[in-house]
Amino acid sequence: MAFSKPQEVVAQFHLQVGITVADFGTGSGAYALALARAIGPTGRCYAIDIQKELLARLAREAKDLHLRNIEVIRGDLEQVHGSTLADHMVDFVVIANLLFQTSAKYILVREAKRILRPNGKVALIDWSGSFGGLGPKSEEVLAPIEAKKIFAEAGFSFLNDFPAGDHHYGLMFNLADSKL
Repeated sequence: MAFSKPQEVVAQFHLQVGITVADFGTGSGAYALALARAIGPTGRCYAIDIQKELLARLAREAKDLHLRNIEVIRGDLEQVHGSTLADHMVDFVVIANLLFQTSAKYILVREAKRILRPNGKVALIDWSGSFGGLGPKSEEVLAPIEAKKIFAEAGFSFLNDFPAGDHHYGLMFNLADSKL
């Protein structure tokens, strides 16, 4: 797998049709679109970002693609309750290329925990290096060991890693008190 390909990455999650998912920091919406396809028309995908313009563009693209199961939400994931979603509302959260950027890493991860239902999971996809300016600055890269520490402190258990492209790593977590 070369550069991160959301459709291929999401296929590895084996998501059930009809579940509810959230894409934290959706940006251009590549993961939200892949998630929406994977969960089918009976599922619900919440695409959350702080940037209005990106959300408007994603809403137009979803409409053009006849994906009616995506709801765009303007939210500040660096704030407590920043997703604006209710407690225990979603089954699966994707955090792609976002955790490295924020100084509020613990708030963001706790927000994922708050909205997850029992047995909920989080897929973290983040940059594995700087790659000469292609990715974040070297000092901004979040090492997998650090990501695991943040999730563990927020009450998650590490499940496994997964391929996420040549420039990214993928880590899967579930709520520590959940039964598999």
